[in-house]
Amino acid sequence: MYYCGLNRISMSYDIAGLRTDYKNRKLNRKDVGSDPALFFSRWLQEAIDNNLPDPNAMILSTCSQEGMPSSRVVLLKGIESGKFIFYTNYHSNKGRQLSENPHAALTFFWPQLERQVNVEGTVEKTDELTSDAYFQSRPRKSQLGAWASNQSEEISSRNELKKKFLGYAMKFVGKKVDRPPHWGGFALTPSRIEFWQGRPSRLHDRIVFIRQDDQSWRIARLSP
Repeated sequence: MYYCGLNRISMSYDIAGLRTDYKNRKLNRKDVGSDPALFFSRWLQEAIDNNLPDPNAMILSTCSQEGMPSSRVVLLKGIESGKFIFYTNYHSNKGRQLSENPHAALTFFWPQLERQVNVEGTVEKTDELTSDAYFQSRPRKSQLGAWASNQSEEISSRNELKKKFLGYAMKFVGKKVDRPPHWGGFALTPSRIEFWQGRPSRLHDRIVFIRQDDQSWRIARLSP
């Protein structure tokens, strides 16, 4: 285990003075329509069309039973029936927290488009057929990695991980790599989705969808 001291870092530039004045786009109520998943898909497609790096990257925030928050970047892998789909090791820190506390939040940030989307809701595991289908679409080495990595657990060295990877590579030589039972998908059903468009002078556009029932949303503009 490694430890490091916390010392004040001297920098040659002024972090507090770093800022961007957003001025290239705007967001009106009429733009968003009545279906937040559909409008989100439009924004995501624009990020893809503009060749943004990792346009489907999102910050997944979870919380333990004790209320301790955790965040990390994961990849969105689909939107189905308005639900946001991603995959992980169910034994990982995020997997355990989602099993203990199914409330989660997603944040997408596309700085080149001066846009952010915040999604809040509850998660449930995808069915096994959905997880199987996605797992088989992954590169073979990624499939082997899912077996080799006890995600979030301590290891003695990187060589330990490499040995486990090679062991599973030998085990599955000439065979299909089956999905590990501890690996699969989560689907987040949103209760709140906020679209943020950067505007000049920090007077940003913020439009939020708040779920009323299974079929309807309340839509409002928020002060920046």
